[in-house]
Amino acid sequence: MFSKLEKVEQRYNYLNEKMSDPQVIANQPEFQKYAREQSDLAPVISEFRLYKKNQHELENNQKILDEETDEEILVMVHEEILELKKQAVRLENKIKVILLPKDSRDERSVIMEIRAGTGGEEASLFALDLFRMYTRYAEIKKWKPEILSQSETAKGGFKEVILNIQGKGVYSKLKYEGGTHRVQRVPETETQGRVHTSAVTVAIMPQAEDVDVKINPSDLKIDVFRSSGPGGQSVNTTDSAVRITHVPSGLTVSCQDEKSQHKNKDKGMRVLRARLYDLEQSKQHEELDRERKQQVGSGDRSGRIRTYNFSQERVTDHRIGLTSHKLTLILQGELNEVIDALIVHYQTEALKGN
Repeated sequence: MFSKLEKVEQRYNYLNEKMSDPQVIANQPEFQKYAREQSDLAPVISEFRLYKKNQHELENNQKILDEETDEEILVMVHEEILELKKQAVRLENKIKVILLPKDSRDERSVIMEIRAGTGGEEASLFALDLFRMYTRYAEIKKWKPEILSQSETAKGGFKEVILNIQGKGVYSKLKYEGGTHRVQRVPETETQGRVHTSAVTVAIMPQAEDVDVKINPSDLKIDVFRSSGPGGQSVNTTDSAVRITHVPSGLTVSCQDEKSQHKNKDKGMRVLRARLYDLEQSKQHEELDRERKQQVGSGDRSGRIRTYNFSQERVTDHRIGLTSHKLTLILQGELNEVIDALIVHYQTEALKGN
């Protein structure tokens, strides 16, 4: 690994030289090409140079150990060598993580679907809580969340809400959020003080671009209808709502949030494109629609990935055994602790396979 990194460092130095060349600077397309490659290599080179410094210090301390006779100095050198060896292991692991094959979708924006599962109105209200949690997290990360479609209940919860969260690296952070989220709390309507358990499903799909999915207009069936609000009452006097059916796959998307039929169609196509892309990606892995179905599951309480227990102020991620007693902060969008732990876990698992 380290002999290869020496060659990578040589390439990195070469790129820096090219980017200092006046002729290259004058040719912006060429300069940008070198700058992108240099930027990609910078993280691993930074860690590699720290590792080389660490090994140099280890060698120097080993020489002192071989030549020194003073007991106090020898004790100090032994302690320093021990610490340097620990640091070397940490740096090696960081380098290995950086060198792991990248998920080509990591830098993409996402389409997020949140749906109420088991639990009736309480599940719908928790779907609203999750919507707010992810929206606040997106705002903290300086991403741009946009509602593409929503179906509200009479009490203000969501039967379903579909979001487009735009920004750099959104999928890399949110891709492990897909699955069944379970809530345990006393509903506002509960007079006996009993704790109810409800479930909400979350699906995360990388946003697809036109180049990823070719959609033949003749494969689409587009219906227009009047928008309706909670309880089915009409909220618009024109046929602005749009239902798009992709006939070959049977996928259907409805959008009615905008007053403009054109805007609803545009939002619907974004969702459809993401679903078709997800479908195609799953086919390539020989399991039709595996990702989305694994994430959503059945919508019941059994296949949960995470539990939110309000009485104990506790959030537990069952996949990695993580428990946090910061439920209020997490629901306010402070998700870094949970998401970072998931990323580290799956990176560690990937390293075991290498």
